Amino acid sequence: MKLLLFNDGHPGLLRGDNEVVAIRPLVSGGGQQAMQEIIANFDRLRDGLRTRERTGEAVPLSSVKLLPPLPRPGKILAMGGNFSEFGHRPPAPMWGFTKSTDAVIGPGDTCVLPPVDANIFHHEPELVLVFGRAGKNIRSANALDYVFGYTCGVDVSARVPAAPGAGAGGGPRRDALPLSAHKSYKTFAPLGPWIVTKDEVPDPQKLQVRLWDNGELRGDYNTSDINHSIADSIEFATALESVNPGDAFYLGTNHQGLGAMQDGDAIDLEIEKIGRLSFRVSDPLKRRWPRGVDQLTAEDVRTGAGGPGRRQRPL
Repeated sequence: MKLLLFNDGHPGLLRGDNEVVAIRPLVSGGGQQAMQEIIANFDRLRDGLRTRERTGEAVPLSSVKLLPPLPRPGKILAMGGNFSEFGHRPPAPMWGFTKSTDAVIGPGDTCVLPPVDANIFHHEPELVLVFGRAGKNIRSANALDYVFGYTCGVDVSARVPAAPGAGAGGGPRRDALPLSAHKSYKTFAPLGPWIVTKDEVPDPQKLQVRLWDNGELRGDYNTSDINHSIADSIEFATALESVNPGDAFYLGTNHQGLGAMQDGDAIDLEIEKIGRLSFRVSDPLKRRWPRGVDQLTAEDVRTGAGGPGRRQRPL
C-alpha cells in the first residue's frame, strides 16, 4: 500500500501507478496529523483502506500536487558512514545525527542553498525508514517489527569546514544523537513521494538506488552495500533516541556518486519498489562547481583519507 498526502494535506492512496484515491472519512484531519493517525492505527484501518483502494473514486496522479508524506515528523534520525563504498570500507563504529524537522520538502518543491561558506553542497540519496511504533532501546532481533514502511529521501549536505555532522566521521554524544546544523537548513530534507508499507518491500536491503542531476546519472548503488544492517541501525539509534509513529530514519548513503547541487538543477531520486522523488535546486548566490561526480569526495571516502567535502571553491 502506498500512502500519500496531496493538495491541501488530504490523505490518500496510490492505486496502480497513476491514480490517487482520497481516504476521508476513514482518516480525520490532514497533513502530518492524518499520516500519524494512519500509521498509529494501521491495524484497525487496514481493511477499510484496502477496500477504499479497490473501490474508491480516483483522480489522475497528474492532477494533484503531492506533498511530503511526513511534512513535520517528530524526529528525523540519520546514519552516517553506513555503507561499504562498493566493498572498499569495512564496517566501522556506528555513528549518526539528527536533522531539523523544519527541513522537510516534498515532490516538486525547491531546495534553496543558503549563503554559507560551503566547500560544496552534496545530494545524498537514501532509503528512509518510517517508524510505526513507539520505542526506546529496541533490540535488533525484533527491530523490524517497529517499521511501518519506507520512502525516498535526500540528505542535502552543506560541506562546511569543521561543521559538526558535516563530514563522514564523528560520533554521537553519549545521551543523544547530535543535531547536524549544516544538514538542517530549511529545505535540506526532501522526502517522498509516498510511504510504501513494509509488506510491499520484502527485503529493504536489496533495493537499487539511483539519483540523476539534470538527467545525468550520479548515484547508483544497491542497499545491499550497507555495512550495518537496518535492524542493527535501529538498535544503535534507539539506544540514544526514543522514536514514535511517523518518525523518519535516513539510513545512509554510498558516497561514490555524490556531486555538486547548484542553481537550476533538477534532482530525481528513484528507489526500487518505493518510487521516484523529484525536486529542484535554487541558489540565490548562483555559485558554480564542476559538474559530474565529485571524485575528490568519492576517493576520500573510499580510501578512508577523510570525510566528504574536501575544499572546493566555486568556479
